[in-house]
Amino acid sequence: MRTGVPGTEDGVAVLLALASAVVYGAADFCGGLAARRATAFAVVALSQLAGLVALLALLPWLGGDPTGADLAWGAAAGAAGASGLVLFYRALAEGVMSVVAPVTAVTAAALPVVGGLALGERIGPWGLAGIALALVAVVLVAAEDGPGSLRTARPASLVPALASGVLFGVFFVLLDRTGEAAQVSPLVAARVVSVVAVVLAARLAARSLSVPRPALPVVLLAGVGDMTANALFLLAAQQGQLAITGILASLYPVSTVVLAQVVLRERLVATQAAGLVAAGAAVVLIALPS
Repeated sequence: MRTGVPGTEDGVAVLLALASAVVYGAADFCGGLAARRATAFAVVALSQLAGLVALLALLPWLGGDPTGADLAWGAAAGAAGASGLVLFYRALAEGVMSVVAPVTAVTAAALPVVGGLALGERIGPWGLAGIALALVAVVLVAAEDGPGSLRTARPASLVPALASGVLFGVFFVLLDRTGEAAQVSPLVAARVVSVVAVVLAARLAARSLSVPRPALPVVLLAGVGDMTANALFLLAAQQGQLAITGILASLYPVSTVVLAQVVLRERLVATQAAGLVAAGAAVVLIALPS
C-alpha cells in the first residue's frame, strides 16, 4: 500500500481496479443465479474451491515472494470475504436484491475510502469528487427498484446487507496491507481459509453442500471469476492507493446490472441508467491528474 501523492503507477492501478470491478460483477451475477438452485453455502464452498485450484495452477508464474505477514493478512481477508459472500448470496437467493445490493455495495465502497484516508493517503480534489460521485453511482445502479426500495426497507433486511458490505470492505482493506513483492500469493491463504470456514459453517448449520449438476458450470464460472477479480484488485492495491482502488473495484454492480439486461432481459429503471452515467463520470474524475 502506498500513502503518498498519486503518481504514474496509479494509471495502471486504476485500470486493474476497473477490470476487477467488471469481473467481480460478472462473478456475482453467476453466483446469484447459482444460489437459486443450491444453498448459499454450497455455491460459496464450491466456487471458492474452483478459484483455489485455478490460482494454484497459475502460482508458479504469479506467486511472488510473500512474507509471513503477507500470508496472515491474506488469511484474515479470506475469512472476511467468505463470510460476506455467504450473507450476500443468501440475501440474493431470498429475493431482497433491491435492498441488499445497494446497501452492501455502498458499505463495501465506503470502508476502503475511509481506511485509505485514515492511513494517510492524500487524494486530490478531482479524485475526491470522483469518489463521492462513485458512491452515489453504486447506490443508484444497485437499487433495482429505485431509491424508494431503501426508504421502505425493514431493519431486519438491512442488517445482513450492512454486514456483508462491511465484510467485503474489510476484505479490501486487509488485502491492501500485503506487500507488492507478494503479488497474488496472499490469495492462496485467503482462499484456503475461506473454503475451510464455509465448509465448517455449513456443517454446523446442517446445510447441504451439494450442487445440482445443471448449476455446476455457473458455480465454477463464479469461482474462477471471483478469484480473477481478487487477483486484479490485489495487484491494483499493491500499486495504487486504497481509497482509489477500493472505490473503483466497488463499482462491480455496474457489470452485474448490464449482464442482467443482456442475459435475463431485466428492465433498466431510470435511476439505474443515471447510476451508469454517474459511474462513467466518476471514473473520468478519478483518472484525472491531481
